[in-house]
Amino acid sequence: MNRNPCIGNRFLENAVIKTYSKHKQCGILLQHLQEKYRSPELESQLEEPWLRDYKDNKSFLIDGLLYHGEKHTSALTIINRDHISLIRQESYDCPYMGHMSEDRTKERVASTPWWPKWEQELSEYINTCERCQKENRKHGEKYGLLQHIEEPKHPWETINMDWVTGLFPGGKENFNA
Repeated sequence: MNRNPCIGNRFLENAVIKTYSKHKQCGILLQHLQEKYRSPELESQLEEPWLRDYKDNKSFLIDGLLYHGEKHTSALTIINRDHISLIRQESYDCPYMGHMSEDRTKERVASTPWWPKWEQELSEYINTCERCQKENRKHGEKYGLLQHIEEPKHPWETINMDWVTGLFPGGKENFNA
């Protein structure tokens, strides 16, 4: 069984291949990889990170699908924003994935798809997850550091207040603070 759910499903493979022709850098890279020799004219049209990866031999073609990495640890190149969005959601938001840490999610994604700036995009997606922002606050994440207050020179020059909230309701009035 292949780790990449796209491989072996000709319908999905064809959908990914079609997106390559709509992307300028992918199109140029495909031309490069299909030719038997390196073309300086085509190479001059490649932009980063495509150019660097091409020069480092990290891009290769198998059955029309573009891969990134080395032969034994490669990932399918995807560029369609809908596919990327689906992969982000499937690797982080699915109930069986459980909103894992950033490192664990990146480790999981690294072996399946690749797209330019995938690590940066995935970090941003995870760090802005609304559900995690709410849940992490409930579980005792620190709100901030104590601020040093200079000793006041006159009475009432500095006023400090501590907010105590979220306590269990108690007493006959059921107050929680």
